[in-house]
Amino acid sequence: MTVDPLAEIVMLLEPTARFSKLVECAGSWRIHRETTAEPFYCAVLEGRCRVSVNGQPSMTLQAGDFVLVPAMHDLINESLNAPPAGVTTRPIEVREGCFRVGSEDGLAELRMWIGHCSFGSPDAALLVPLLPQVVLAREPRLAILMQLVGDETRARRPARELVLERLLEVLLIEALRCGGAETTSVPGLARGLADDRLAAALGALHARPEYPWTVAELAAEAALSRSAFFVRFGRTVGLSPMEYLLAWRMALAKRLLCEHDLGIDQVAKRVGYSSASTFSVAFARHAGAPPARYARMCPKGGNQPAGRQK
Repeated sequence: MTVDPLAEIVMLLEPTARFSKLVECAGSWRIHRETTAEPFYCAVLEGRCRVSVNGQPSMTLQAGDFVLVPAMHDLINESLNAPPAGVTTRPIEVREGCFRVGSEDGLAELRMWIGHCSFGSPDAALLVPLLPQVVLAREPRLAILMQLVGDETRARRPARELVLERLLEVLLIEALRCGGAETTSVPGLARGLADDRLAAALGALHARPEYPWTVAELAAEAALSRSAFFVRFGRTVGLSPMEYLLAWRMALAKRLLCEHDLGIDQVAKRVGYSSASTFSVAFARHAGAPPARYARMCPKGGNQPAGRQK
């Protein structure tokens, strides 16, 4: 069975739209967006600008570029002829969903779609670090997806929330898939999947999370020695193989407890535990509540309870 770990993690994060807007810029300007720890994305439609995320060196963006920041802590977006250090510009709403930055007169020199979304998963704090810190993708079709998100956000059509959820899943997966060599080289799942050897092990782990994997068996999937695999996995993904396996099993267990009418023993078996008691101890240590109580806290409709992350 073929499993895409990246798609699984994005869907498990449960992205929901907060807002999306068009920003037009002219002249000399600088916008400083402070810590939100939420996903931020931006597609440049016309023109050029600079952006610096979480204190990293600035990047020059141009038409067709798409930036995704899964957890934004600090972002500076500015014109190439930016004002003096410390000077920031306040966006002005000129019409619904459209903001002007910098000079209010003349044609816009830069047009971009920006947006924020939230992750509904109680394991977001665990799953987000598996993604790259910043993704830069040079794929114009991502701007089209962003425009669809913006249109759907402002509309009041039937099934709006479901459509937005699916659009955001596609947008995030496309951004992570297209980022490729442009993505920063910090440890995470994207780096692991870019490594052919580790990708084989990750694919096997996601395809059979219930299997009693050992480091040696995962190393065999990667065609590496046990020691070489262990070091390479930790350096590239940012977690040891068994830490990653535990994190993924617990994330799956939470979804199974909330979305399916299954007994604790059935959930335990599906995520690789030989007994309900062993699973219950591991789950309570991870989630802060026994699985039975956690399942009772799930709202009707299958969403996972908020505030349970650890």
